[in-house]
Amino acid sequence: MSAVAVVYWSQTGNTQAMAEAIAEAAGAEAVDVADFSADKVADYDAFAFGCPAMGDEELDPDFEDVWNDCVEAFGDKPVVLFGSYDWGTGEWMDAWKANAEDAGVNVLDAIIANLESDDEAVDKLKAAGAKLAE
Repeated sequence: MSAVAVVYWSQTGNTQAMAEAIAEAAGAEAVDVADFSADKVADYDAFAFGCPAMGDEELDPDFEDVWNDCVEAFGDKPVVLFGSYDWGTGEWMDAWKANAEDAGVNVLDAIIANLESDDEAVDKLKAAGAKLAE
């Protein structure tokens, strides 16, 4: 079983709930981004990073700083991206995923939910967590 880091930032609790669903399925703990840094990447085999859409469909700046610091350290380790949004169409996730892949990140999946996760999103989150733990 792989060691999985589930790292998130959440303003309303929706993205935190998503992180907890992945973590449960992966046998891991969800960790607030404030408690994670690039020097911890070597301790894990796989990752899930989650951030809600902020402002004009973008990542939270503090979250993005930690994410950017971790990108080069991931190597070929699998990464799942996830997050919630209130309005818009999920453009922030499309941009995040494309930027991550352009930077060489092995993006396994990208999962979004409009506000609270519905049953379909929870199923996808749990499946992703289980896959990361393999």
